[in-house]
Amino acid sequence: MLETPGFTEITPTADIAANRFGRRAKCLQRLVRMGLPVPRTVAIPFRTVREIAEGGMPDLSTMLAQFDTRPLLLSVRSSSEAADWGGPGAVLGLGMNDAVHQWGRETLGCEQADRFYLRFIRSFAIETMRLDEAPFLDAETPAEAVRIYEEEAEAPFPQDVRDQLAAVLRSMARAWEGTSARLLRQAKGAPADAGLGLVVQRMVQGMGAGQSGSGVVQFVSPVTGEPQVTGRYLGQALGRDALRAGEKAMYLTRDPRGPSLEELLPEVFAELCEAGAQCRRRLREEMQVEFTIDQGRLYILDAVRCPRDARATVAIAAGLARDGIIPRAEAVSRVTPATIGRLLHRQIAPEAERAVLARGIAASPGAASGRVVFESAEAQAALARDEPCILVRRETTPDDVRGMHAADGVLTERGGMTSHAAVIARGLGLPCVAGATSVQVDDRLGTLRFPDGTVLRAGDEITLDGTAGEVLRGRAEMLEPQLDGAFGDLMSWSDQIRDIGVRANADTVGDATLARSFGVDGIGLCRTEHMFFDEARLTVMREMIFAENPQDRAAALERLLPMQRDDFTELFRIMDGLPVCIRLLDPPLHEFLPSEGEGIRALAEALDRPISEVRARIRSLQEYNPMLGMRGVRLGISVPEIYEMQARAIFEATVDAVAQGAVIVPEIMIPLVTARKEVELVSRRIEAVAAAVKAERGAKFGYRLGVMVETPRAALRAGEIAETAAFLSFGTNDLTQMTYGLSRDDAGRFMSAYVNEGVYPEDPFQTLDVDGVGELLLLGARRGREARASVTLALCGEHGGNPESIAFCRLAGFDYVSCSPFRVPIAKLAAAQATLLARGDAG
Repeated sequence: MLETPGFTEITPTADIAANRFGRRAKCLQRLVRMGLPVPRTVAIPFRTVREIAEGGMPDLSTMLAQFDTRPLLLSVRSSSEAADWGGPGAVLGLGMNDAVHQWGRETLGCEQADRFYLRFIRSFAIETMRLDEAPFLDAETPAEAVRIYEEEAEAPFPQDVRDQLAAVLRSMARAWEGTSARLLRQAKGAPADAGLGLVVQRMVQGMGAGQSGSGVVQFVSPVTGEPQVTGRYLGQALGRDALRAGEKAMYLTRDPRGPSLEELLPEVFAELCEAGAQCRRRLREEMQVEFTIDQGRLYILDAVRCPRDARATVAIAAGLARDGIIPRAEAVSRVTPATIGRLLHRQIAPEAERAVLARGIAASPGAASGRVVFESAEAQAALARDEPCILVRRETTPDDVRGMHAADGVLTERGGMTSHAAVIARGLGLPCVAGATSVQVDDRLGTLRFPDGTVLRAGDEITLDGTAGEVLRGRAEMLEPQLDGAFGDLMSWSDQIRDIGVRANADTVGDATLARSFGVDGIGLCRTEHMFFDEARLTVMREMIFAENPQDRAAALERLLPMQRDDFTELFRIMDGLPVCIRLLDPPLHEFLPSEGEGIRALAEALDRPISEVRARIRSLQEYNPMLGMRGVRLGISVPEIYEMQARAIFEATVDAVAQGAVIVPEIMIPLVTARKEVELVSRRIEAVAAAVKAERGAKFGYRLGVMVETPRAALRAGEIAETAAFLSFGTNDLTQMTYGLSRDDAGRFMSAYVNEGVYPEDPFQTLDVDGVGELLLLGARRGREARASVTLALCGEHGGNPESIAFCRLAGFDYVSCSPFRVPIAKLAAAQATLLARGDAG
């Protein structure tokens, strides 16, 4: 074994570390230690590759002396510290020259030798020397290719393997240090100074006499992760030729469609399968193995982590844990939350064509194809026809909720990660692309104009990729979500590990049922306003808003009471034994009123009032800044009958649910609190309602009253507020808006520029701002606990499903986070990973 400052031969005892030589070099050493037939290989460390990029070069004569075969043919492959960081492509056939070509013609045959030499000349010229590809396309013989090379390079084609190797090493080192390569790997999480290693390996003659060839094999399906031998083998070939050979390539296992390696060389096939099994046991991973057969003898050239879709990623991790190869905790650590997100939603098939029309914010994951509709009524009509549709709006309002329920996806010109469209879409599990500012939506003309001049109209088909934030032309092929036993195992193991609760934001029976199926710890936010947007209820709600005296208002609320009670009773039944936190009405009343002519006319007819009167009433309710106006607790104090009706509905539902055998202690949350006195006023009225219901129904029940901390003042005064509240639930959507002075619906217009310029490290509506908003959370949590040690702390904004935010909440001592039902599995996995990280335990 030879070790020099510039390179090291890969042997079982060589000092090869992934952080100095890269993962490929380390993996090859492990294959050697396993006794697999790996050709002799030399590893070049990061330091040497940097020196090569700067003009240096190791002692190539000493390096080449490690390879004692003649003729000497080599391959060079990149070896980065993490496979995802990429690296220059492999170069095969180094050492090929006129003399070796002549030897090949005598031993392999003229056709094979000519093909091999011609291929190397082209590859060396185009990929290493950066010559134009076009002149070489017409070269039919090696001599012709050499002539073209010498004309284009204005230099002889190198015949010495040392010159060829030096050129390849220099080219690969400089390519790694290039700006494009650096930006690409940094986007995948690599540090700016990430190093590249290189491995130089003796090539085995897959183009030799007898049964010779090359192939690639993996032992699980890349789609499902289930055991399955996949790959191809091609006789008289090199490297990964078999994967590009189409019908010429041979199957690996017996197949009725054609010949197989298993039939041709059964002993070699059995040896290959054993090598795969050894890799799984010893490398603790499902590997894709590149191999060469030289005159009936097997050689393992390389083994890399096999490619896999989201479903396969989960299945492989779970399978390795079930077989005792890795601990369950490590299986949990191996699956990223983003992978779970892709698994939960329909996705565009990897091989599908993608004609991208526009890009926006990836506001809600998943994909959907459908016909364009511009109005909620059109979406509902499409649903009635069982016709998929995409609801397109400049921005959505509460009026669009019914249309969003009917649509298969949502596209908006305006908005960001926490805009109305984004929040509702995530709750419904709908794909959503928001803030597509390059798109022009004209509701009046019913047109959708894209940057390239394409104009679509109602009825035209588009595809939304909410995971990538892209709008595609036409209909795309989809992959359906698959939640199998491996997914269930991973969730179960996550539950056993995590030490912070995960609840769901659930407003409907469907939401609650889905959340319960994901093993949620309860409902952390039930937004009661969403219960009023059903057509029948909305009319009654509008009658209440238009009531001219307390008696008329009470009459309308009396009609809403049984509707709310039935909703809560069903939620309590579904969530039997788990907490349900119900937020009292939050939005300003004008959000329940129409804003357009047709809607106003329909409302006037429903109320039997003149249009002018309806318009005037709507105008009177408009506010300059509704987010900071008459909403939340302010509405509850100014129009107390609304909160009293909701409290009665909650308590009567509690009595009914308990009578049906459910175990429930409801939690009532007061929104937009800024002062202790607000809580005291609402609390007294709720206590009076509870006492009345107990007396009327002859029942006993308990409840917990808390507040939603959405204003900076509430966070700062959390100590005195906690004295009157059983829980503090931090609503980080509004808290972020008020801390930054930003509208979440408008921030999308400039947020990308702010992030790109480094003003903010991330979009604060997508990733919790731990420095600013996070400090308010820490202050509020500390002051709340100091005043009332038993107070429950929670986060129920959209950040509740963000892995980084969950880790922050855990460290801050929060009891639970709450997120949309479709993000519950993501949150559970992220919570478990945060717990493991804090313990320093990945298995």
